[in-house]
Amino acid sequence: MRAVAYRKALPITDPDALEDVVLSVPTPGPRDLLVRVEAVSVNPVDTAFRAKADPGGQPRVLGFDAAGVVVAIGDEVTLFRPGDEVYYAGTPDRQGTNAEYHVVDERIAGPKPRRLSFAEAAALPLTTITAYETLRDCFRLTADSSGTLLILGGAGGVGSILIQLVRALTQLRVVATASRPESSSWARQLGAHEVVDHNDLVRNVHAVADSVDYIFSPHTTGRIDDFAALLRPGGEVTMIDGPSNLNLLPLRPKSISLHLESMFTRPLHRTPDMIAQHELLAHVAELIDAGAVRSTMTTEFSPINATTIRKAHELTESGRAIGKTVLVGF
Repeated sequence: MRAVAYRKALPITDPDALEDVVLSVPTPGPRDLLVRVEAVSVNPVDTAFRAKADPGGQPRVLGFDAAGVVVAIGDEVTLFRPGDEVYYAGTPDRQGTNAEYHVVDERIAGPKPRRLSFAEAAALPLTTITAYETLRDCFRLTADSSGTLLILGGAGGVGSILIQLVRALTQLRVVATASRPESSSWARQLGAHEVVDHNDLVRNVHAVADSVDYIFSPHTTGRIDDFAALLRPGGEVTMIDGPSNLNLLPLRPKSISLHLESMFTRPLHRTPDMIAQHELLAHVAELIDAGAVRSTMTTEFSPINATTIRKAHELTESGRAIGKTVLVGF
């Protein structure tokens, strides 16, 4: 099968950063689906792996998001059958989705939303899981929950789906950050009640809210003092990045809780509730088919090869991407 891989951690400007390779089709394990990949998308974690995780000269296939068709199943699979259309995010301990065929545990795959194309569906899984787990597992929000949620990076991959899920699943008011007219407009289109510039964050948020109850942070470095100033006593922060040497003491006077979210926790540790990711993807597919949530795809490249994935990585690393970048077809 055709695939796109890297053999050494390199900047995307290096000609050898990504290459087209031919690999054997993987064999599904007992709980696995063998999926013919129709579309994939790129996330910041993809570029981070390529730049920092050196595979020691062996071809390592990148990619987590995928949408495709099940072509074979393991002996213990119960959730899907060959011919089913699925969407999902893979895991770091297996080869990635930038390949014609990919194996994934059925417990972390969901039925593709019927109203979306493969490309539109491929934009969603990783960010959707992150956003959904933030709301339900970290903040423990319900349909009756109210208050104000501040979303940093409202036009980013996670922010774009988080805004929509907050509006569909809770009663919260959404304040999102964006620094450019096009990103601000995108966040408003997705349902943000207010959009503010992340520069001079405290002043700009205070112009629309006296305080906030929850903060979602993909960019935490240098923001702890801001969070302490903005959150009400007993407020909560969920961060998805991994900055080192954070000084959390400013959060203590207000008894602010800090949550660390990683959507890879369940599949990497084979937790007893691993199937929760299948269930949440199925739930979001229902919301999409009902018209309550839409795809966050904004850019599409074709076909899937080293050249187009390089373009997608460059766009992601530029910091100017809005929504998600998708690649379609081999």
